[in-house]
Amino acid sequence: MSKRELKKYVATLKKKELELQIIDLYERFKEVKVFYDFAFNPQEDKLVDQAKAKIANEYFPVKRRKPRMRRSVAQKFIKHFIDIGVSPTNISDVMWFNIEIAQTFNEHRQLKQPAFYKSMANSFDEAVKYSTTNGLIEDYKHRLLEVYKRAKLQNWPELYAMERTLDLLD
Repeated sequence: MSKRELKKYVATLKKKELELQIIDLYERFKEVKVFYDFAFNPQEDKLVDQAKAKIANEYFPVKRRKPRMRRSVAQKFIKHFIDIGVSPTNISDVMWFNIEIAQTFNEHRQLKQPAFYKSMANSFDEAVKYSTTNGLIEDYKHRLLEVYKRAKLQNWPELYAMERTLDLLD
């Protein structure tokens, strides 16, 4: 069904029928429930804090011994936040936090996995592009430069990729 056909269909419904359909969607589909829960009670700070806690737990686990270091956890939160309409400032904050916590972990335990560095270089690129696209690059320039400096101090193998991203800013 196209969007135009949907609009025609919705226009033919009476108010009570439309209300019943929305309630049915809310009960059946988790995504609809999440959307409406956020739309009517947008506790962005709470969501961001929960996301940061789970991302930090990937590197510095509370209940298990071994860190998992999965970038995908942060990526899922970022995608989810974009889908439900969290403010770009909070999304950028989570993006930069993800890289910063990974760098803190790397300071304590130097990693030898090239995939980790490549993944973090991709995260850096995405964070810079997202911040630039949403007009937030000036707000996050200090964090951006700090991330780059720490990567340089830690001798990241993917430093050239980060430098290429920085060249795009100039």
